Amino acid sequence: MTDSAPQQATPQKKKQSPFIDLMVSIILPSVILMKFSGEDRLGPTGALLLALSFPVIWGLYDLFKNGVRNYVAILGVVSVLLTGSIGLLKLDPQWLAVKEAAIPLCIGIGVLVANVFGFPLIRKLLYNPSVMQVERVDKVLIERGNQQLFLKRLDRANTFFAGTFFFSAIANYVLAKLVVTSESGTEAFNNELGRMTLLSYPVIAIPSILMMIAIFYYIWRTIKKLTDLKLEQVIAGADEEEPNN
Repeated sequence: MTDSAPQQATPQKKKQSPFIDLMVSIILPSVILMKFSGEDRLGPTGALLLALSFPVIWGLYDLFKNGVRNYVAILGVVSVLLTGSIGLLKLDPQWLAVKEAAIPLCIGIGVLVANVFGFPLIRKLLYNPSVMQVERVDKVLIERGNQQLFLKRLDRANTFFAGTFFFSAIANYVLAKLVVTSESGTEAFNNELGRMTLLSYPVIAIPSILMMIAIFYYIWRTIKKLTDLKLEQVIAGADEEEPNN
């Protein structure tokens, strides 16, 4: 009876700072590609290898730190290695556009397929106990007979979620085609690759984040309509422990 609460506290993993992530994955590689690709500096191959080493090492560090299940880190490393292969093997730059579109396209299709097999990924991301008070919401939905309707709306939110990846695929392809036009393995190619990496944040990442916020709002509005619960009654930790009746 004496081994109570204090022992149960487990150290939580610290999340990486978004600023560090942005600096290591986007800003540093872009600066190296645009400023150090000249023959009088590192040369196209040297600059490309150095620039790509930052996101690869950072991705591997993140992967080992957070475990094998960090699929985002795995995809990031694969994506960077593919980009490096295109530059080092001097492939046609159109393959860069194909690669940029292929990864988000495959993820979007995967999201839809997973939903068909009863595994809506939107639940993992947004409708889960670390984000929302799922038990409370489910209880009220069952009491009001609205659970099936809510599940339909959750399916729709999952489709919207897949749509964010299809948007990324199209935007990535168009951006790569417009910006990277020089022969791979050259200083000009590295310059354009650096510019594309910098532009990808405002052109693709920010709109995708805004779409995710819109999906969260859609789920929240659906919950509010079907349960009459307030936001603070839905968000995890917002009104922690209520006395049990």
